[in-house]
Amino acid sequence: MEENMISMQSGTSLSKKLLTVLILGLVMGCAQEGQEAEQADSETAAVQENAESGFKSIFNGENLDGWEGDPRLWSVEEGVIVGETSEENNIEENTFLIWEEGEPANFEARFEYRFVETGGELSGNSGFQYRSERFTTEDKPDLKYRVRGNQGDFAVSDWIPGLHYEEKKRGILARRGQRVVIDSEGEKEEERFAEEAELGKYIVHDEWNKYHVYANGDTMRASINNQLMHEVIDHSGENLEKGVLAFQLHVGPPMRVEIRNVELKLLD
Repeated sequence: MEENMISMQSGTSLSKKLLTVLILGLVMGCAQEGQEAEQADSETAAVQENAESGFKSIFNGENLDGWEGDPRLWSVEEGVIVGETSEENNIEENTFLIWEEGEPANFEARFEYRFVETGGELSGNSGFQYRSERFTTEDKPDLKYRVRGNQGDFAVSDWIPGLHYEEKKRGILARRGQRVVIDSEGEKEEERFAEEAELGKYIVHDEWNKYHVYANGDTMRASINNQLMHEVIDHSGENLEKGVLAFQLHVGPPMRVEIRNVELKLLD
């Protein structure tokens, strides 16, 4: 009798354990399905958002198809564009990774960037070229990845990130926190809408920063991390109406810049 009771209790205990295992399995399965569904919904929402907003990716996340630059300096790692110089692979002039599939006139562009330590040092100077043109010079004909024109600047620096620089042409057109109107004679009228140092607090050089450029007609402006950095309204006629897009590696100490989620929206 006691043996029968023990056998029955053991059977009941085993049944309870099996039931518990089955329930846990169902709960974990449902949780996993829920996470997968949530991830799928998130990815679908991101695609839909881009489609509705008109932005299209111009970097495939796998390789540099559609882009041209010095292969010693530019590569793709884990879905990210990497621009890197070193003591062995240094540069004598600013060089660029150039988008080959168009010369936008009126558009919006957005991407994310960060700088990464090299040799224990965080340094670097880069930028996003737009409404720009390729060029070579007679004294350095072999340097073929050269660009001049408008640039939204970003760098490991207190004052450079967020300014508007016209590469190899008129230089600084607007500092961070400035709205500049250039008249038909080339004269500049400057207005400060925010303090340069205050805007700099929104930028963290070694973390991902969101960069947004808007160019439409005579108006060009840039934002970093949803903060307007500068605006230039150029009536001088000196600015290119359209041109290439490119990312810069600046002459200087060894550096590594990483760029991802490069998207473009045409406005005409």
